[in-house]
Formats: sequence, C-alpha cells, structure tokens
Amino acid sequence: MRFRHPDGSTVHLSYCTNMHPAEDLVGIIAQLHAYAGPVRRLLGWPLLGVGLWLPAPVARLLASDARALGLLRSALREEQLEVVTLNGFPYRAFQAEVVKGAVYRPDWLEPERLEYTVDLARVLHQLLPADAVEGSISTLPFGWRTRFPEGTASVDEPMRQVADELRSMAEDFGRPVRLAVEPEPGCVVETMDAGVRAVSRLAVPEWIGMCLDACHLATQFEDEGVLDLCDAEKVSVFKAQVSNALRVNESDRDWLREFAEPRFMHQIRQRDGYGEDDLTERIGDSLDPQQEWRVHYHLPLDQTERTTQPELRNTLCALVGGPSARTHHLDVETYTWSVLPGADRPQSAQALTKGIAGELDWTADRLTELGLEPLR
Repeated sequence: MRFRHPDGSTVHLSYCTNMHPAEDLVGIIAQLHAYAGPVRRLLGWPLLGVGLWLPAPVARLLASDARALGLLRSALREEQLEVVTLNGFPYRAFQAEVVKGAVYRPDWLEPERLEYTVDLARVLHQLLPADAVEGSISTLPFGWRTRFPEGTASVDEPMRQVADELRSMAEDFGRPVRLAVEPEPGCVVETMDAGVRAVSRLAVPEWIGMCLDACHLATQFEDEGVLDLCDAEKVSVFKAQVSNALRVNESDRDWLREFAEPRFMHQIRQRDGYGEDDLTERIGDSLDPQQEWRVHYHLPLDQTERTTQPELRNTLCALVGGPSARTHHLDVETYTWSVLPGADRPQSAQALTKGIAGELDWTADRLTELGLEPLR
C-alpha cells in the first residue's frame, strides 16, 4: 500500500516474502497467488506491496530471460501487487530445515554475492512501477564476524564495484536502484552505529546506504537516535524492515525453551552489550539473569507480550513521523511464522494469510496515526 507523507513524498508499505519456502519461479508465482493476493483482498486494499525474496538461481533466470520475467510481471499484475524493494540478504534455501549460519554465505568476500546483487538490481529495474521514484535492495552486513579478522576494509572493492553497476544501470533505466546494508547481531557489522560508519567510509552515498531492521536495532539496545548519526555521516536509510524482537525481563526464564528451534539463528543480547550467538536449550548459560535480554526473533508486529513493540513504535515515529520522511520503503519482515512456539504458529494457509494481514493492518494504523495519508 502507498501512503502520502506530509512532505508530499510517497511511502511504500510492503510485506517480505522470505517467509515462504519457494525456490523456483513456479513456486514464487504460486506463493503470490496463495498468499499475497489473498492478503490484499482480506485487507481490502487496491494495491499491496511485496518485498520479494528471490533465490539466486531465480534472480539469474529473471535477469537473463525476458519470458520468465514476463510471467512474474503478469502474476504481480493479476494479483494487484507492486514491487519497489527486494530482500537480497538470504542467497537461497532460506526456509530449509536448518538455516542457521548458512544464511551469511556467500558473503561480500565471495564473488557470488556481487553477482547475485547485480542480478537482483537488473530484475528490480524491470519490476518497478512506472511511477516509482527508486528501488532498494537490502543485503547482509558484509558477513559473519569470524570471516573478517581485519574488519570491513576487505569489502571496499566489491562494494564499490556494485556501486558502479548500480550507477550504470540507473543511466540505462532512468532511475536508481540502491543497496541497503542491514546490520545484524553477530555479523562484522552488527549495529547501525557501526554500519553507518562503514558505509560512510565507502564514499558512495548515492548508491549504498542502510537498511534499518527494527528487530535488530532493538536486540542491540540501540534506538532511533542512530538517525542523527546517519545525518552526521550523510548516510541514507534506503529501506526499513518493520519487525519486532523478543524481550526477556522476568526472573524465571525457563519459558524461553519454547523459542529454541533448529532453523534460524536467534542471537541474544543483554543490556550491557554482552551476548550469545544463538538461543538453545541452554537458555543463555553465560548471560546475567538480572539483566534484561533481547532476542533476535522476529515476532508478529501486533503481538505485545514480551516484545519490543514500544521500541518499534518509536522507530516508526522517527523514520516517518517527522516533517520529512527518513525512508520511503517500509517492509514488514516476520519470517519466523513457521517456527513460532505453540498456538502462535499458523496451522493453515488461511491462518498465515490472516496473520500477515494483521501485521500490515497494524502498521498501516501506526502510519495513519503519524499523519500519513493512505492512497486508495
């Protein structure tokens, strides 16, 4: 859905499709018909944004095969969907039985990551609505920290190469697609603070900026004040992922065992910055039970119990509640529906559709409260 910001610009709201397990074009088109279209109809919206996730082989196919791209465009048109942003973080198999650390490979030290991102940019240029000002692609924050003993300088060359590719494509297509680096706990760039400084050093601000993931921000005990650093370093937030982290502040924390699961990494941080790389049955053996913990576990946005929803509200206010929009791409990214504990896990396609619609409706209400006007 689109919103008119008081500054006159358009803010796009979408939901990210990386929650769906499709690994080929047929499956991706099927998921648009099975979920995205029904979500739009349930909400009664004339247009629904989808933040597409395309596995690397599909991105390569779409970038090189006009017929395949036409099939995808036809499905989007049929379901009244639009695409202004792609999730370029997972490379492939994001809903495999076990993902964990595999989601960080290939990283920006490997040529496959550059090739994948260029393919995504070429595809997005051809999917953008005719009246869209720009497109965005979120990407991993260079890679997992153990791969970068010398810090982030080793990715300067490939990042500048991708900036050159983005610049060239913008000249060909007449408008920009930009790359947004997404900090995540445990990576070489795990905070927005570190990400802004690393991206600023690249000195290509028109092409490479930040993706602010609200769950990651809250997990690291950062807050919306990082936007002041963005201003100081002249780094743009090209995209924000609207997401909710798990908050743990009870003295009895045995209930956390319900959230330990084998598919995804769920990093834990305590308020003083110390943390563990994954939530397991050990439930944070090395952490201080007297401190608040936050867990990288994307929970439904309309869920209030044990979540960082108050921080999310503050983040949305800082991003789009002021006199000018700090970002124009808001992508709801709750990819953990399939691993939620107990009764919170949808047991049918209809239940998942209802859950996605509930999150989008919650977000749309927040945007309206902040003074944005739904464009119907």
